[in-house]
Amino acid sequence: MLKITPIPALQDNYIWAIHGQSDTVVIVDPGEAEPVFAFLKQAGLKLTAILCTHRHHDHVGGIQELRGVYNVPVYGRRHPNNPHITHALQEGDQLLLQEIPAEFEIWELPGHLVDHIAFVTTGAVFSGDILFGAGCGKNFEGSPEQLCQSLQRLASLPDETLVYCAHEYTEYTLRFAAHSEPDNAAIKQRVAVTQALRATGHPTVPFTIALEKATNPFLRVDRPELIEKLEAHGLADDSPASVFAALLRWHDQFRLPRKPF
Repeated sequence: MLKITPIPALQDNYIWAIHGQSDTVVIVDPGEAEPVFAFLKQAGLKLTAILCTHRHHDHVGGIQELRGVYNVPVYGRRHPNNPHITHALQEGDQLLLQEIPAEFEIWELPGHLVDHIAFVTTGAVFSGDILFGAGCGKNFEGSPEQLCQSLQRLASLPDETLVYCAHEYTEYTLRFAAHSEPDNAAIKQRVAVTQALRATGHPTVPFTIALEKATNPFLRVDRPELIEKLEAHGLADDSPASVFAALLRWHDQFRLPRKPF
């Protein structure tokens, strides 16, 4: 059985360490190297591979330094602005890491960046910056419709699937979720649970697909209550793509301090 450990990094990033029964470990999205070095030393583990969901600096910033010590393969989607990838992956590839052991299916998930991928394995998905707790990544490249399709694809995973995203954003993103669906009991409960976790210094990640479908407005574009709210903000077309695009615009206009409730 896989053991997955969060390594806090930068301001609010999580670097994920995947290890099994051996003394080897695979690292996901190392935005900086020092926390990884400290983790490897403390845990007595040897780095054998790096997985990369996309090219943003807070996901790749530590790769060069790590590879200076551990000359390991870096698996990810090749892009001209990501020179770190040594083993290119694309949609539908199967990545077998015997040393863990673990096998991942590669999903291309555009909408945040064009080169964004997810690593999907039984019971878990490493979603990078596409899906956050109660939120989603910014639409920097590609269309809102592509981002919507990527999120809906993740939502098609089994409800019990654990989502390992790359940021501790849940406390902040729930503010918009609660604003968009004020009568949603599941959101209210998640707010309380999230507050308790963060008050004691515990991460809110991972979380299940089932929880996201119940509390993440970006996965709930078919909900009549949400559509009605968006119509008050100018929505004229209630197709999923249009509702999602309107939700993104509303979210971008939503301004609250990034602080707890």
